[in-house]
Amino acid sequence: MLRSEGKPGEVHVVFCGDATVRSLNNSFRGLDKTTDVLSFPWETDENSLFEEPQLGEIYVSLPQVERQAPEYGDTARQELERVTVHGLLHLCGHDHMRPAERREMRALEESYLNRDLYAKP
Repeated sequence: MLRSEGKPGEVHVVFCGDATVRSLNNSFRGLDKTTDVLSFPWETDENSLFEEPQLGEIYVSLPQVERQAPEYGDTARQELERVTVHGLLHLCGHDHMRPAERREMRALEESYLNRDLYAKP
């Protein structure tokens, strides 16, 4: 997926609880609530100590993923896959603030996961 997006590199994924994600969401976005996934891009220069480009970090609240999986008619694992791809798309520069952006991100998620994610009741 990262190669397809033109962003090969390393990503750190942190699986954690609601409290960690809520704290990060409050600190960095001013939203005092939990969410499923947060992405934090890293700015690295050419003289980095890392061999591969470091794209960033993704924090996933596992309890939130488990709670929201039924909304999409998915298992917790399927929802974990979806939010991970969602976080990676953010690190690749995609956003969903506008309706057109949201449609594009959803289409990319479905394409990368090879599943129809958003047509479920």
